[in-house]
Amino acid sequence: MGTVANVAVGLVAALHLYFLVLEMFLWKKPFGRRTFGLTRELAEASASLAANQGLYNGFLAAGLVWGLSLGDSGAAIKIFFLGCVIIAGVFGAVTVNRKILWVQAVPGVIALALVLMNR
Repeated sequence: MGTVANVAVGLVAALHLYFLVLEMFLWKKPFGRRTFGLTRELAEASASLAANQGLYNGFLAAGLVWGLSLGDSGAAIKIFFLGCVIIAGVFGAVTVNRKILWVQAVPGVIALALVLMNR
């Protein structure tokens, strides 16, 4: 079960690295604009905000990777960062788009449940 939990945590970390790339580097590109449904003007105007948000997603990924690197002794770190992922996902779903619940919060909940079952 520990391997399954770690794979789930790794997938959540990979998702957040993907979010970092989307928000920091692809926001103004056609792919990024399509992904978020942005006009060129809105993408230009909000690029610095998106980059900031991408950086936070990078910190979430870094925390999860840190927890993974510690093996079984990293459970508390994984739990903390997965909790942050879930809270951010719920907040994003409430304030921005419900889709964020499924893309961010639900994978975090699944990974958290697996980590907790492994303790």
